[in-house]
Amino acid sequence: MDFRSEKALVRAHHAAIAAATPDTMAEALARHTAPHWHWRGMHPFDERHGAEAVAAAFWSPLTAALTRMQRREDIFFAGLNEIDGFTGRWVVSMGHLMALFDAPWLGIRPTAKLAFLRYAEFHRIEDGRITETAQFFDIPHLMIQAGQNPFPPATGAHLVQPGPLGHGGLLYGETDPEEGRRTLAAINAMISDLGTWQLGLPLEEELARTWHDDMLWWGPAGVGATYTIPRYARQHSGPFRAGFRERTKTGHLARLAEGHFGGFFGWPNFTAIPTGGFMGLPASDKPGEFRVVDIYRREGDKLAENWIFIDILHCLKTQGLDVLGRMQGISGA
Repeated sequence: MDFRSEKALVRAHHAAIAAATPDTMAEALARHTAPHWHWRGMHPFDERHGAEAVAAAFWSPLTAALTRMQRREDIFFAGLNEIDGFTGRWVVSMGHLMALFDAPWLGIRPTAKLAFLRYAEFHRIEDGRITETAQFFDIPHLMIQAGQNPFPPATGAHLVQPGPLGHGGLLYGETDPEEGRRTLAAINAMISDLGTWQLGLPLEEELARTWHDDMLWWGPAGVGATYTIPRYARQHSGPFRAGFRERTKTGHLARLAEGHFGGFFGWPNFTAIPTGGFMGLPASDKPGEFRVVDIYRREGDKLAENWIFIDILHCLKTQGLDVLGRMQGISGA
């Protein structure tokens, strides 16, 4: 499949954002999006419609706070969406927005220093316009950089996360369709094994079916990153499974792959009920909603790297904990 026009459109969209000021952002966003553009953002932005609404809620305040912004892109690919029968055409971008943190944003105190905001975004392209976007940012990681960590000690490591091993994630040109099919098959095999936590094997054996032993799992702030199957089982997968029950099946809205890279997002991806302990959460009878992006790199027939974005602030809000509201109250005291 040829996705050159869709890729060019998203790159032009990125360039328009980079050239815009807070006052001209709505016009810049409208240049490549449809009038009914459906935008999904992380808490507290949630869903917006149209360029003016997205600019007012998100991009204009962000670019006023994070100045001299550069997009440091690590992964870029396109494909057909398996979820709708391989009809929707989507483009995926992941990396960091690098900037000077010069003004408050969401109650986070500025540092006047270099800051990195992890991002992943999925764009649906129809008739030469972006009609749908999922925009995920690791807001808690920015809070940690500003010295406002809202979480208890994490099971993994908190880092500015690098791009893929080999630096081959920017698929601006054409690729071999067979490689994308192999990547999607590897992702689906992993989903089939791990999606409900009910395969019945010991955890490390379960993981070894679809992951390389030296896997890298780049988790969100509050959870952190971990390396190798044994450490991933010990530092995230095991504690996470112990901390929740009654996980639902995955509810992806888009899942696609190109070359050795692929990914998906869900809104929510799944729900699960806290049993207590994970990230300091108490036990609850109320399901937590997990809005999730996963981006993967395949090596051979198994998965080698995984970058994860979870709207943790939204998940905690579903449990009655408003992290941003609490932080803003402290900042204003």
